[in-house]
Amino acid sequence: MTKRSIHYIVLLTLLLFITAGLFAQERFPRPEFQTDYEYPENQLPLQRSHTWDYIDVVALISALSITSWLAIKKRSRRGLIWMSVFSLVYFGFFRQGCICSVGSVQNVALALFNNTYTIPLTALLFFLIPLFFALLFGRVFCAAVCPLGAIQELTGFRPVKLPKAVESVMIAIPFAYLALAVLFAAMESQFIICKYDPFIGIFRLNGRYTMIIFGVLLLIAGIFINRPYCRYLCPYGVLLNIFSRFAGKHLSITPAECINCRLCEEDACPYDAILPSTVGQYTEDIPQSRKRFLLYLALIPVFTIAGGLIMYNAAPALSSVHRDVQLAREIRAEQIMGVEAVSEAASAFKESGQTEEELFAIEESVVSRFKKASPWAGVFLGLSLGLGLLEMTRKKYRTGYKPHQGKCYSCGRCFKYCPVDIKTR
Repeated sequence: MTKRSIHYIVLLTLLLFITAGLFAQERFPRPEFQTDYEYPENQLPLQRSHTWDYIDVVALISALSITSWLAIKKRSRRGLIWMSVFSLVYFGFFRQGCICSVGSVQNVALALFNNTYTIPLTALLFFLIPLFFALLFGRVFCAAVCPLGAIQELTGFRPVKLPKAVESVMIAIPFAYLALAVLFAAMESQFIICKYDPFIGIFRLNGRYTMIIFGVLLLIAGIFINRPYCRYLCPYGVLLNIFSRFAGKHLSITPAECINCRLCEEDACPYDAILPSTVGQYTEDIPQSRKRFLLYLALIPVFTIAGGLIMYNAAPALSSVHRDVQLAREIRAEQIMGVEAVSEAASAFKESGQTEEELFAIEESVVSRFKKASPWAGVFLGLSLGLGLLEMTRKKYRTGYKPHQGKCYSCGRCFKYCPVDIKTR
């Protein structure tokens, strides 16, 4: 790290202490909406003194700082592994994965679109701090600080690469997951990131058996396909990917000038995050390249509008995750089809004295809100697809091999493949 970066980190730490002292509040209150999700007994941490809040935030900043140093300056794969062990023990099993930066996306969305909810300070800091470090040093949070990534990194023994066609399709899933997670949280419906967290049951040594099985299957698959959750599901990874592209400093494959030995090209990175040298490569004709660029540029508004229209038409179906819509449709099915409504919510409704007309009016209001919000999720997805295609037309000249700053997890697996690195040790 440079002295300037260290100064930034120290300044941020001081500001966090001051802010925490002024605005400390309940650490992680449950959002004010109910779902059919059955929370584990330990879903909410026991009330603790605010000192523990400070410790958690300081632990996060310290872990990110040390990981940045290990990845960029020290270039120690072994050190990153030990940091992964620490993060898994502290942020995973000790803190039971709550609150994590991945799930905090939902708290931020709920706070932005609902005046009745105030985001806990800890949740906000856990959301912002890794993004700040990504802007400085790349995805060091993914490297060894995120407990979800750490548990997968420690089980990835025999990495293999997926075909590029499969990889191209799979990496689009986190964008859809992020869009739906923000939409459902903003609409006060569900926290789907928490509901379908595959490792939270493992961290807490309890939980729904279906999700525990899902987590175990991911770990088994991760032996060969490294970090399957991080690569093909994690919604927070989408944000880290974007911020990391503008990182001031980033992990490099070689500590000195690349000699283009190509030893890192095939086996070093299981995430296909190494950009090859363009020296001696075939270059597309400038007129043809310009035509492709203009074509993909013209497709961006098409994809954006199409995404908005698709999600608008899907709004009634998407709104079914909301408790009031579920209840209204259950009561309507009882009226029309004679299917008795036997859920706890239906029983409570029948005893409440509320009329069916009032319930159906609430349903209509919720669906209307979804129709207004869902197109924006579609716009995000369409815009992401268009920009992704446009990026494929960029042909940047490179004299050596370097990591893709958005896709690279800063895990340090590539260090041992570089003969320059080995020689300098």
